[in-house]
Amino acid sequence: MATYLAVTTGLRRGDIEAIRVGDIHFDRNTIATRNRKAGKAMPERPIPEKIMTELSNHVATLPDGQERLFTDRFSAKKWEKIRKAVGLPDLKFHDLRKTFASLLTQRGVSTAVTQRLLEHSSPQLTNDVYMNVDPVLRQAVNLLPVAEWL
Repeated sequence: MATYLAVTTGLRRGDIEAIRVGDIHFDRNTIATRNRKAGKAMPERPIPEKIMTELSNHVATLPDGQERLFTDRFSAKKWEKIRKAVGLPDLKFHDLRKTFASLLTQRGVSTAVTQRLLEHSSPQLTNDVYMNVDPVLRQAVNLLPVAEWL
């Protein structure tokens, strides 16, 4: 579940681990998040509907009174097991954040929106570090009517 949250929200591992059940707004498909690195908060982070359904199922299995969404820390050993299972032994958890940004870009989401979702202070940081725009650029270039010119 934590990996789904990472790739669909761009949240860092520590921010995912800090989510409390009370932070989840099932009626609005949002989660209130706190960015521990930058000391910022996003009270209404949108979450895809299917992920909210999975979160609801997960919360239903939690013991009464448990405040944290995840009780165990996402250890390196646990992450290694997941990476091997999916055949990506070199994948870092932070790469899921980069994947989130790249997927948004490839689907035409603006840098400003991606920057806000990643809670960056600068669009330059979002562009330089997190956005793999090569597929988007390639798609744009392929729209040129080159066959007509030759």
